[in-house]
Amino acid sequence: MTPLAGRGIGIGWRPEISGFVAELPGLRFVEVVAESLPHSGEPPEALAKLLAAGVAVVPHGVKLSLGGAEPVDPHRVEHLAAAARAVGAPLVSEHIAYVRAGGVEAGHLLPLPRSREAVDAVVANVARTTAELGVPLALEPIAALFDWPDDELTEAAFLTEILERTDALLLLDIANVYANALNRGEDPVDLLTRLPLERMAYVHVAGGRLHEGRYHDTHTDPVPGEVLELLGELCARQRPPAVLLERDGHYPPAAALRAELDALSAATGYPAITGAPAR
Repeated sequence: MTPLAGRGIGIGWRPEISGFVAELPGLRFVEVVAESLPHSGEPPEALAKLLAAGVAVVPHGVKLSLGGAEPVDPHRVEHLAAAARAVGAPLVSEHIAYVRAGGVEAGHLLPLPRSREAVDAVVANVARTTAELGVPLALEPIAALFDWPDDELTEAAFLTEILERTDALLLLDIANVYANALNRGEDPVDLLTRLPLERMAYVHVAGGRLHEGRYHDTHTDPVPGEVLELLGELCARQRPPAVLLERDGHYPPAAALRAELDALSAATGYPAITGAPAR
């Protein structure tokens, strides 16, 4: 059984929508950007109230740079571990990506070349991280606007080897699956079929849009119908342990957010967390 089994539908906790999140009657889990938590270890009051109400909180790292050629910064690992302890996290998550090299910060999650050397780098950094965490780690493959030339492995083979060698779990972003397949001219369902779904810890769903022929994973647009259809396809094959809506800016009115959450419930068969009647 995975750490979030039975938690249903969740939402990314952000200060801008904390009031909305606090009023969701059926909410049982949220995700918080790990780097946004204070170094003191004390979560913000609104997040502490959710914890007191029995809502599980998952710290989601964005700056470890697990795919970097350099070892992960031990201070960043220490902060992630402290964040997990502060919120009593059932697990934490991070990205298969790099964000810095040679002391230069990219300010963005960058894709790795799918090479054996990159696999070794990720495996080594995951080992350094999990040695300090004390809870399971789930890894998220990112959405990429480009692939590196001369990749040695497919996305599915690259991901599978990393998860098998690290014994990490999979944070499957269904919108990223859609984005990567569309940007490569592939079938999203075919890519989904080849991923190691048996290692799923939970699922992300986020919005995006097409721009000049490329699909951008914006997190500021509504979730497209095609992504919801792909989520339904996933659930027809293997029901995810839990599913989370991500939104990072350009927050719509509460009614629109509730509608997106209810759409996730409809696609997965999980009970609505908004108080809406079952469909």
